Amino acid sequence: MDDSPDTMRAVSYSAYGGPSVLTPGRVDVPHAGAAQVRIRVRAASVNPFDLKKRAGMFAGDAGAPPRPVIPGVEASGVVDEVGADAVGVAVGDEVFGLGPATFAEHAVLEHWAVRPAAWTWAQAASVSTAAEAALRALELLGVGEGATLMIDGASGSVGFAAAQLALTRGIAVLGTASPAKQERLRVLGVEPLDHGPGLDDRVASLEPDSVDAVLDASGRGSLDELIAIAGGPDRVVTLANFDAPDKGVRVSSVPSAFGALQLTAGLAADGRFEVVVDSEHPLDQAAAAHARAEAGADGKVVVLP
Repeated sequence: MDDSPDTMRAVSYSAYGGPSVLTPGRVDVPHAGAAQVRIRVRAASVNPFDLKKRAGMFAGDAGAPPRPVIPGVEASGVVDEVGADAVGVAVGDEVFGLGPATFAEHAVLEHWAVRPAAWTWAQAASVSTAAEAALRALELLGVGEGATLMIDGASGSVGFAAAQLALTRGIAVLGTASPAKQERLRVLGVEPLDHGPGLDDRVASLEPDSVDAVLDASGRGSLDELIAIAGGPDRVVTLANFDAPDKGVRVSSVPSAFGALQLTAGLAADGRFEVVVDSEHPLDQAAAAHARAEAGADGKVVVLP
């Protein structure tokens, strides 16, 4: 396609595979639906879902996508088109939120909130998926002020978001992390713990040693240990281990807690919600961004159109 106003720069893939399948090009500019907004994208982040989808994990027997796929499910930017039923938003507003195909110059958001001044564009593009999953898990667990929550994977994007949301509710938080990331948790107010076997013994050595609920944000730990720490499978929620129902543990995978966007924006405005960005890459280097995310980034990896 040419450089006409009806087209835009984007990154897409037409075959499943590694990061190298991502190809810069031009596509038609999308338009906002009735309850949506369109933004001029300032930043979009890489999520595990993007990596798995690009690799073909959700493709079944399909040998290739039926049409080119633009990755990305969250972004930040400036509103340039407002749907007829979208309320409380106007052209020119700076927002962040959730929507498909965000690795492009323009994207349509289905859920959004105003970007707080405390966040850069890259930080704002890195919040929505993690905050939604974190709030959804906390609501399922039903823990409140005075309770103790243990988060397995507290230094990852979702775990870090859940820890901050829990702390604002007066919940004491224990969290696993690699040694290099434990100081970040400690500064936040989380009691850090090492990953790996023997976690239940390490928790039991603490004072006090009782845990009211466990959030599995990593999917890498032993469910049996997490159940033992929580005192029963009904007190554990996992966002990443899909074998959990066999042990009576609840799995949550369907986004629903979209109020997390406004909640975290409000907390950020008060200096109570941090976002960690690992690296920023130009849009035409999206393959490098995906490779960085797959290699184990420390925080979110972001592309900048």
